Amino acid sequence: MASINLIEAFQEFKDAENIDRPTMMKVVEDVFKTLLRKKYGSDDNFDVIVNAEKGDLEIIRRRLIVEDGEVIDPLSEVGYSDAIKIEPDFEVGEDLYEEINMIDFGRRAILAAKQTLASRISDLKKNVLIKKYGDRIGDIISAEVYQVWKKEVLLLDEEGNELILPKSEQIPQDYFKKGENIRAVVARVDLKNNTPVIILSRTSPMFLAKLLEIEVPEIFDGLIAIKKIVRDPGERAKVAVESYDDRIDPVGACVGMKGSRIHGIVRELKNENIDVINHTTNIQLLIQRSLTPAKISYMELDNDKKHAEVFLKADQVSLAIGRRGVNIKLACELTGYEIDVFREDEEVVDEFDIDLDEFSDEIEAWVIDEFKRIGCDTARSILNLSPDELERRTDLEKETIEDVLKVLQAEFDEEA
Repeated sequence: MASINLIEAFQEFKDAENIDRPTMMKVVEDVFKTLLRKKYGSDDNFDVIVNAEKGDLEIIRRRLIVEDGEVIDPLSEVGYSDAIKIEPDFEVGEDLYEEINMIDFGRRAILAAKQTLASRISDLKKNVLIKKYGDRIGDIISAEVYQVWKKEVLLLDEEGNELILPKSEQIPQDYFKKGENIRAVVARVDLKNNTPVIILSRTSPMFLAKLLEIEVPEIFDGLIAIKKIVRDPGERAKVAVESYDDRIDPVGACVGMKGSRIHGIVRELKNENIDVINHTTNIQLLIQRSLTPAKISYMELDNDKKHAEVFLKADQVSLAIGRRGVNIKLACELTGYEIDVFREDEEVVDEFDIDLDEFSDEIEAWVIDEFKRIGCDTARSILNLSPDELERRTDLEKETIEDVLKVLQAEFDEEA
């Protein structure tokens, strides 16, 4: 055969659609020029023509016709007698163009070219993938769940590339099924055994930042800046924002009318509580805002040691600390200060308590409201009463009260 059909000879390269056509053609040309150099010692007088539409490859040899006996370089010259055997009309001084039959290279050489081409295409695909996702780090993408394993989830993007969402990058409440589409942020691109591995994340602050950018046009337009985000994935997040336009309230813009903008993000993050606060360079005011929803009475700062002693009324202490200490931990991360909480009478808080609203994901809202109706708005205020007393004072059934007591006690047991 005088030419080779790439589509038939290189079936495995059909999936190389990520690679642009000119690059693909250049790779094929380079591979066969290497083949020519091995066989003839040079590729100077050969043209490798790739027809990308049909998948055809032709190799044309070009030689100058000279008088018989005057051939000095057989690679670039051919004798007149040999030339007219190919085409009787040739004359001395003309160029002879001749197709090279691929069979002349031999089966072994063709197989070697095929393997080299496979290797080059594989490297190209890796580079394309690294560049594509290397440029998209921090961007949200949507991908389909292909396989769910214990330690990670395998996803496929719209081009069939494999993406990994490790367990450590999943929100604790996440549950995925094969075939569903999920959103995550591109965290990084790792190389494992010289193969690119695209790592996604749903726990990264970048994910929340991008969700806010999608939901809040003012952030996308640059009118509002996100100064810092800290998260305890699935539990709570704090976002410090700043407006570059005095007419725009950054907190109001992020939350939206009746929470319309923030609600969609909260659902995406599996009911993660999101506190949006105004950023300020006044550290005292920033600490006060970061401890939302608690209200601070006063504080004492040590800026050199980056330490703050915060004093609150007794009923605000549990709000400041938060469930499992999440609220105060995030406040420390947001401000960069170590924060200690004290009662307003300056006695150290020696009995840890938790606001009842912190259990909204395990206890139904109407049950919490019933306890609040009798003046029990923290976990310990309920645990300090007997089950019989609670049954007598509330309209709750005994089984419901027992379930609530188990949930509350388990929290303190865990803290202990």
